[in-house]
Amino acid sequence: MVSSHGCFVWYELTTTDPDAAKTFYTDVVGWSTRDASMPGAAYTLFAAGEDPVAGLTGLPAEARKMGAQPRWMGYVGVDDVDVATDRLQRLGGTVYVPPTDVPDVSRFSIVADPQAATLALVKGLNSGQQQPAALGMLGHVGWHELSAVDWEKAFAFYGELFGWQKVDADFGGIGTYLLFSAGGQTVGGMSTKPPTVPMPFWLYYFNVGDLDAAAERVKAGGGKILEGPLEARGGNRIVRCTDPQGAMFALRTGRPKTIGYFGPAAADDPASTRLFVPKRAGPNA
Repeated sequence: MVSSHGCFVWYELTTTDPDAAKTFYTDVVGWSTRDASMPGAAYTLFAAGEDPVAGLTGLPAEARKMGAQPRWMGYVGVDDVDVATDRLQRLGGTVYVPPTDVPDVSRFSIVADPQAATLALVKGLNSGQQQPAALGMLGHVGWHELSAVDWEKAFAFYGELFGWQKVDADFGGIGTYLLFSAGGQTVGGMSTKPPTVPMPFWLYYFNVGDLDAAAERVKAGGGKILEGPLEARGGNRIVRCTDPQGAMFALRTGRPKTIGYFGPAAADDPASTRLFVPKRAGPNA
């Protein structure tokens, strides 16, 4: 069995209006939904074909009072949640939810890296519940992107914690964008955010077949287009969005193995980081 340690294996949307989110994402991405609620805990699965790819749950009232906003969170598989959580703390990370069991499903913790970008650690109880991301399949997550305070320090942290490896980097005038691999495949990139972006964050790109049509569905469904559609290297195209409740996500189409390059936004872009640098002209574009 292939180890999923260090690989993104699950994604979860926490939102203020789960019913509206179900309608929005099934239309935009083409997902179907399945109820996976437990007593006292409503939970919905988003599925691409027969494959569950993400979860949906409500944002608790107490979290709202503390300022929590709707957002997507990625779960990284680990061999031992308790050991990995302890290691994360020793490396300077923060634990928001300590290792916790979901009966007959998984053990997880919710954490943040030393620069405050949030993610979760998870260990499934069987191999079928914990599979690395299928980057090339429609409806699945095709790319993972970190906007960090300092990408070099961020990569050092994740390399120590998960064993991620450097793949390539663009050292263009707009800033460095590092490609990294997990579990032997290139799965994402990271860059240093501009000062205008208030907090580091992870952004997840969902694969769609027709990007322009999907972008129109975002707008028709009450979401916002923050940037794009944009052309990227290797025939990739992307658009960065928020859903009607304000959770940020992105859509992409193309070939994940040739994705990139990317880079930080101009200093006068207050919304976030620029995700994809448009492809350069010339034979190597």
